[in-house]
Amino acid sequence: MLKRRRTKKIRIGNIFIGGNAPIVVQSMTNTDTADVKATVRQIKALEKAGCEMIRVAVPNIEAAKAIGKIKKQINIPLVADIHFSAELAIEAINQGIDKLRINPGNIGSEEKIKAVVEAAKKKNIPIRIGVNAGSLEKDLIEKYKGKVTAKAMVESAMRHIKILERHNFKNILISLKASDIERTVEAYRLLSEQVNYPLHIGVTEAGTSFRGTVMSSIGLGILLYDGIGDTLRVSLTADPIEEMKVAWEILKSLGLRKRGITVTSCPTCGRTQVDLIGLAKKVEDALVGIDKDIHVAVMGCVVNGPGEAREADLAIIGGKGVGLITKKGDIIKQVSEDKLIKEFLKEVRKFN
Repeated sequence: MLKRRRTKKIRIGNIFIGGNAPIVVQSMTNTDTADVKATVRQIKALEKAGCEMIRVAVPNIEAAKAIGKIKKQINIPLVADIHFSAELAIEAINQGIDKLRINPGNIGSEEKIKAVVEAAKKKNIPIRIGVNAGSLEKDLIEKYKGKVTAKAMVESAMRHIKILERHNFKNILISLKASDIERTVEAYRLLSEQVNYPLHIGVTEAGTSFRGTVMSSIGLGILLYDGIGDTLRVSLTADPIEEMKVAWEILKSLGLRKRGITVTSCPTCGRTQVDLIGLAKKVEDALVGIDKDIHVAVMGCVVNGPGEAREADLAIIGGKGVGLITKKGDIIKQVSEDKLIKEFLKEVRKFN
């Protein structure tokens, strides 16, 4: 088990982030927040896929006023993404939001910042300071000679932290996101040495499903292996459901969280006498929605299959027209290829 950096523990709705709490998986809706029906429908689907906290964009008063209606119909904490407007932040708090995502320095005058902070304090609402490389303050860009460096991002975060702390507000989370791995990792490493607030990690604008999965897996994997990160979002230009799949696989791969069945499969080679790619895909698809903490293996030949299968709770070993099903390395069935998936699923459902 990887050793995680211990941070301050913060309550958000019905969950905790930081301290000894599990790393929380979150996402963001892509619906019009004012469209309550569509937004709730998407959140429900994300809940089912493993989302534990959800953020919505609040660009106008209609979106802010929809928060209360949305909250009544979902089961996970709701986060309001606010830019520039103290009025929208306060309305989101009044509507029962569980967390705000703002940059205090962008809210306006000291009086407006204080109004937001006091409203958040009254209802114990945490604030995430979200620093993004694409919207760094101009004076910091000038200070770092026209470059948005990791140090500049950290300085921006510390600036916003001090604004909140000046108002005696310490119910804080922080994110430092860039669209490249190097700056993202460096920024989080630097900040983690200076504060003990919980960190929301992610690589922003990571790309489409393929590239974004690679970028996020590397960037988040490095940080998590370093023990950095209390909650994460995989940012993909795709259906948010895809973000859930990638996020959970990252956490499962590092042994940090467990959810659902883990499927491993061998690469194809000239020895295989079965459509291994098709078989592995059928197994993966058939197991969607079965929430059992078990390890399943799909093997393509008798050379490495039996040995690798010993590492799995259940395994399929494909052959020419037939396949073996093993349990903890022991062969329990030999069945024809056309019945292999059906018989395997029977064993999965029986497995305790």
